[in-house]
Amino acid sequence: MKRIPAVFLILLPFLATQLQAADAREFTFERTQSLSEWKIPVAGIVPALPADWPDGSHLVLEMRASSSQRFDLRVYTGQGYSRLLLHPYPGVWIRAAIPVAMIAQPPSTGFDMAAVGNRSRTGYFVGLWGPFRPMRGIQAIAFAMEHPVGAPKLEIRSIRIMSDSPGDAVLDSGPVVDEFGQCIRETWPGKAKDLASLRQDWEKEGRMPAAADLGYCPHGGYGYSSIKSQATGFFRCEKIEGRWWFIDPDGHLFLSVGSDVITPWMETRTDSRSLLFQAMPPAELQSGRRRERDAGASFFTWNLFRRYGSDWLPKWVDRTIQRMEAWGLNTVANWSHNALWDSKKKAYTIPLGRWETAVNYLGLPDVYSDEFLRNVDESARRQCAPRKDDPWLLGYFLANEPPFPQKEQQTAQLILGGSDTATQRELKRWLAGGDTPERRKEFIGRALERYIQVTSDAVRKYDPNHLNLGMRSGGRPTDAEIRAARAFDVYSVNIYDYEVKADRVRRIADLTGKPILIGEFHFGTPGRGLAASLVQVRDQAERGVAYRYYVENAFAMPEVIGTHWFQWADQPSTGRFDGENYNIGLVDVTDRPYPELIDALKATHRRLWRVHLGGEKPFGQRAAAN
Repeated sequence: MKRIPAVFLILLPFLATQLQAADAREFTFERTQSLSEWKIPVAGIVPALPADWPDGSHLVLEMRASSSQRFDLRVYTGQGYSRLLLHPYPGVWIRAAIPVAMIAQPPSTGFDMAAVGNRSRTGYFVGLWGPFRPMRGIQAIAFAMEHPVGAPKLEIRSIRIMSDSPGDAVLDSGPVVDEFGQCIRETWPGKAKDLASLRQDWEKEGRMPAAADLGYCPHGGYGYSSIKSQATGFFRCEKIEGRWWFIDPDGHLFLSVGSDVITPWMETRTDSRSLLFQAMPPAELQSGRRRERDAGASFFTWNLFRRYGSDWLPKWVDRTIQRMEAWGLNTVANWSHNALWDSKKKAYTIPLGRWETAVNYLGLPDVYSDEFLRNVDESARRQCAPRKDDPWLLGYFLANEPPFPQKEQQTAQLILGGSDTATQRELKRWLAGGDTPERRKEFIGRALERYIQVTSDAVRKYDPNHLNLGMRSGGRPTDAEIRAARAFDVYSVNIYDYEVKADRVRRIADLTGKPILIGEFHFGTPGRGLAASLVQVRDQAERGVAYRYYVENAFAMPEVIGTHWFQWADQPSTGRFDGENYNIGLVDVTDRPYPELIDALKATHRRLWRVHLGGEKPFGQRAAAN
């Protein structure tokens, strides 16, 4: 997301009696400001906070937020500030017991960027985005919010440093989620009041929506176009008159517009959190995609069961395919249900996995080990060989947002400080020729190249017919990370912003010579107990505006051949497995579409062909953030 240079500081002089539990203090984040910050000198907090916080201690706050909009917790020292992003449940008093190490040190675990940066907590979740600094010489604590929507308020009634954690908790009694998975503490137009009214809304959607008249051929390409290429029976890429395209199995030009995570499951953790829920889904619906370590429940699935009955899965598949046709989506994108792959009605992508080894370093397996070679070969054989003759398969993603290429120094240190591995031995041999930051960075680049080459070769060995769609780079890929991707057929990158910058696209295209697929983007707004997402807009209408601007301006570039929205349904208000609870769905938890966003999809997808050819100008209205 864009960083806002203007900073509005409200410096609040705290009296010694103003922050005791009996006298909560309320802050309002001013809507007129791009960034509103309340800064509290530690000398004014009772009991007084020490200037140095031990690494093993905890910062314990009791607070209540009027909104689920995220805010920064900033701890100021003489060298600047450390930062955590907090996403609270709205309207309830919570206790946040935050390990000081979480504020002071960058995270060192996780296979992808979300796993590195997100932490699920009871009553809120945390984003570890940094910066991170040692908790020494602390001068102030601050609470700051970018682009406040609707003047949200934050009440703080206690701030303490404790050696032993009292644990995170929702301190109010009573549930925070109703039987439909909706936030109890907020109201909004269209909130389901009971099952009868919800069924009426489902009925209003009517029979299966009519397919949009977009000129798509059966495989999703532009069948009416006079421009046609060689039909190979599989998807491929081709540059025609200076513009890149996918070519569908019938030889038609194809632009991939899809959604990630089209699944009937959207779980939230239930272990040690049962009191948060007014009711729990039936037992037979609670085991669907439960993660190994955590019990979970999917209210989205329960609502599908209510809507369609015991045979809800095939009916959901039919409805989903028809919705995609009506909304102009031609691709079942990453992490979607395999029943949609097997429907033989939409192009689909497969996220490959199980490349991992006994150890990993911020997403880098032990790439110099025999174990890695064995795992890659077996995984590619198992995942790719059965799909090699399927014309509906667009291609494979090798990985998702590996963090290590952009954290070279930290990754090298994790390798050196870990157990004895083949990669550690290789790094030590490399550094014997000189141990400098530049040589450590170069080694990580070489390890990335090996990772890509070994996995790409294995996929090609077991499936020579389908596209290698790359690793879905996240953040700001380095030049070395981009150059290493020359083995890919398509460079996939997840770009969370209000627009895709042309210079960024040209840089990738120049370094790789490949077309570009946007693997993830989205827009959300705070409300319904949900946080706004990685890229915030003011309201539901602005989500539609933002979609049109982002997608049409991306496809106006000759290098861009796909955009995949993240994701099909909203995340749970009490958070998915890592805590995220974003308003990012095309449909809500009750399986009702967001009409403003869907109208925008339809309008944009009717124009993409002409926009990509350069025959029409892209949509020019930017969305409002607040």
